[in-house]
Amino acid sequence: MYHHSGNAAHPAGSSATGLLEPASHEPEALYFQRCTWCGTAMYQRVLCPACRGSDLRPERSDGTGTVRRSTVVHRYTPAARNVSLIEMDEGFVVRGRVMGALIGIHGSRVRLSTARDPVRGEPVFKLLHEYRA
Repeated sequence: MYHHSGNAAHPAGSSATGLLEPASHEPEALYFQRCTWCGTAMYQRVLCPACRGSDLRPERSDGTGTVRRSTVVHRYTPAARNVSLIEMDEGFVVRGRVMGALIGIHGSRVRLSTARDPVRGEPVFKLLHEYRA
């Protein structure tokens, strides 16, 4: 079942941000959009960035991706945290936080841990293979 918000359809129970609130029997999930015209995957868009189409269908991500950029933020927080751009396996990019090491995670494989951080509202990821010295 879908409801429409503007030009993008979202699964029932989801917000306009592309996140699904977990049901008691279903783990949290990250939803993205795919253009029905050209097949481009994107996150939280109204129009396709490739063809400008507005017919976008929601899909559930498998939750795995690769850290493409990461920076450590010290402002407005009692402890340092990272802000990362994750390229998901489906081809879209999402901004989120990676738990664990603050530096040296560029190129690391990650998996979705929480679809919505309670403070920032961003997805939280965990490293698939942590480096151990």
